[in-house]
Amino acid sequence: MNAWVVDEPRPLTHSPLRWGLRPVPKPDAGELLVRVLVCGVCRTDLHVVEGELPVHTRGVVPGHEVVGEVVACDPAGTGFDVGERVGVPWLRETCGHCGFCVHGAENLCPRSRYTGWDADGGYAEFLTVPAAYAYRLPGGYSDAELAPLLCAGLIGYRAWKRAEVPIGGVLGLYGFGASAHLTAQVAIASGARVHVLTRAARARELALDLGATSARAAADEPPEPLDSAVLFAPVGELVPVALAALRRGGTVVVAGIHLSDIPALDYHRHLFYERDLRSVTANTRADGLDFLRFADRHHLRVTTTPYRFDRADAALRDLAADRVDGAAVLLPGG
Repeated sequence: MNAWVVDEPRPLTHSPLRWGLRPVPKPDAGELLVRVLVCGVCRTDLHVVEGELPVHTRGVVPGHEVVGEVVACDPAGTGFDVGERVGVPWLRETCGHCGFCVHGAENLCPRSRYTGWDADGGYAEFLTVPAAYAYRLPGGYSDAELAPLLCAGLIGYRAWKRAEVPIGGVLGLYGFGASAHLTAQVAIASGARVHVLTRAARARELALDLGATSARAAADEPPEPLDSAVLFAPVGELVPVALAALRRGGTVVVAGIHLSDIPALDYHRHLFYERDLRSVTANTRADGLDFLRFADRHHLRVTTTPYRFDRADAALRDLAADRVDGAAVLLPGG
C-alpha cells in the first residue's frame, strides 16, 4: 500500500515525511482492518512530524481522523461487519484496569496508546484499529465532513465541557481552525455567545459566518468579559491574555497537546478571584459517543480544505502557515 512515513522528525522545511510503499497491516485479534476513505489533517500530526512531541514509534505513519471501510474483521469478536463505515480516532487503546480507566478517566491512563503516534495511522491506504475504540458514524455527513469530527470535534467538545460555560454565558475562542470552528457551533447551539480571537482574517470571516458574536485579532480584548475561554492556538503567550479577559470565577482551557512556553503570570491580574487554568488530555470513548450523538442531532457545518493523499506534506505546510480554511482532509486519488 501507499503510505506517508515519518523517517525522522524535523521541521517541514527539511522534508520529514516520505511517500512510499508499506506492507498492508494485519489485524490482531479484536482489531479491524480498515480501508482509508478520508483522513483529516490535525495539528497534532504536525507536532508528531516536526518532533514537538517525543517519538513513540520510529517510522510511524501519522493521521488519526480516519473515516474508512471495514475490509476484514471477526464479526463474532468485534461487533462490526465487512463493508461497514467506521471512524478511527486518536485514542487507540487503554489498559482498562488502572484507577483512571475504572473511574471514567481513561484519557489519563498511563498506558494509553494513540493512532498515528504509537501505531500507524491514516496517512495510508489501510490501517488497523481495535474494534472497541472505533466509532459508528452519524448519517447526513460526507466522509470528508466526518473526518474532522474524530479529533478536532472530539477535543473541542471535551474542551467545551471542561470550560463549564454557564447557560447563556460568554465563551472566548483563541485560534479558529479545525477544532474551534466546530466548538463554536456546539457552544452556540447550547445557548452561549461566542467571541473569536485569531490572527487569520479569513478565519475571522468564517467565525462570523458561523454565528460568532464577534471576531477580532488574537491579542485584542473581547467586547465583553468572558465566562470561559478555550485556547486552541498552541501559543503560550496567549494564556495570560485569555486569563485577563475572564470575569471573576472564569476558566481558561488549553485544548492542544502542545503549547509553547507560558510567560510569567501576575497572580492578581490573571489568577486571583478564583480564575481557573485547565488542560485537556485526549478524550474518553464516552466523550466521543456523546459528541457524535450531538453531531447527529445538531447538524454541524464542517468546513474542509481537500488535498490528494499524495499531497499530505503540502497540507501540513499550509496548516502550519494558517492557509487552511476549517479542516484539511486527505482524499483518495493521489
